[in-house]
Amino acid sequence: MNKWLNQLFQLTSNGTTVKKEIMAGFIGFFTIVYIIAVNSLILSEAGIPLEAAIMATIITSVVGCLIMGFWANVPILLVPGMGINALFSYTMVQSMGLSWQEALAVVFVSGLIFVVIAFTRFAAALSAAIPQSLKEAITVGLGLFLMLIGLEKGGIVVKGTNSLIALGHLGEPHVLATIITFLLALVLFIRNVPGNFLITVVAGTLIAWLFGTIQPQDSQNGHFAFNEYFQVFGSMSFDNILSITFWIAVFSLTMVLVFENIGLVHGHVSFINRNDRFSRAFQANSVSALLSGVFGTSPTVSTVESAASMAAGGRTGLTTVTAGMLFLASAFFIPVIKLIPNSAIAPILIIIGGLMLQNIRNLDMKDMSESFPALFLIAMIPFTYSIADGIAIGFILYPILKIAIGKAKEVSIPLYVIAALFLFNFVFHVIGS
Repeated sequence: MNKWLNQLFQLTSNGTTVKKEIMAGFIGFFTIVYIIAVNSLILSEAGIPLEAAIMATIITSVVGCLIMGFWANVPILLVPGMGINALFSYTMVQSMGLSWQEALAVVFVSGLIFVVIAFTRFAAALSAAIPQSLKEAITVGLGLFLMLIGLEKGGIVVKGTNSLIALGHLGEPHVLATIITFLLALVLFIRNVPGNFLITVVAGTLIAWLFGTIQPQDSQNGHFAFNEYFQVFGSMSFDNILSITFWIAVFSLTMVLVFENIGLVHGHVSFINRNDRFSRAFQANSVSALLSGVFGTSPTVSTVESAASMAAGGRTGLTTVTAGMLFLASAFFIPVIKLIPNSAIAPILIIIGGLMLQNIRNLDMKDMSESFPALFLIAMIPFTYSIADGIAIGFILYPILKIAIGKAKEVSIPLYVIAALFLFNFVFHVIGS
């Protein structure tokens, strides 16, 4: 079995083992499993029945991870994206007036455009058009965003009374559990203890229990109304496909999907020094996004939490396939998974974010036309709480500064087009509001 897996996923040539890959898959799964509950609740705000939304999230995550694992052979987890699910429910349905069935059709059409881009020369052209400084900035911005999410999950930072954020109440049991778990995780990581993140999850859950922050939850024991889900599966409605509203929604979603995932995929493959897999990973991403509309959820993305799997040693698709199988099993163990507290997951996110921040050393700080758009992009991803908006602002600022100093020719034509589209998207939302 090990020999077959080694050949299938090219483990030896990537300097990894079956044990290490499976362990990394477990870590990635436990880091991102919260998406089952969170995405389902957001989808239910659009009118999709909650139980059906849970099944849609699980099935989409399983299929997405399998496609990424077998087609691209990289440890990138594909699950419904945070931010994009809010765009689906709160903007497309609640603000623009589309039904959730029509919004799923928007997801499908956007996914189809994404597939065309990913499987043609457009993908390579778009990637080549993005300056290296902005690519590095996306990785750093994602790292800072991941640290912020971890700090919030752990209660170490909270919404401030007189400021946007403030230091949390360090005496609260939840925060104390996070701090102790973080110190343990940091020591295990720095000492390179095998399975350090998995140990962190188990130990962190035990610490939270000792602090009394884990409470039994009333939920179903993996039993779901499958008949209700099949009323959602394939229920896309194209009745309004000729309307302006439908195509504005398609444009907005496609912009976010394509450019957010270009940044995410590039950041991930660079993190494990496997840039040659960018094209296949981007293609897997596009197919998964297309299928999301069929399965009944907002689109999948190459989740930023994938970095946890990579930091745990994951280098191939076996990590992703493992996580996909765990998502499948999770349909029967959701009550158990929900017992894992945020205080056990937050330290992992903080550490991984710190690792990604180290890419800032690759920026050329002497050239302000290169460094300032990059630094602004880095800051705006966590400050706007949106990967897509942060990327958009950096992409718009870059050509403006190049033009200002007489270096307009250093900007590629595709980047001018991309910046103009992002700018148009912002203008539309201003006018629309």
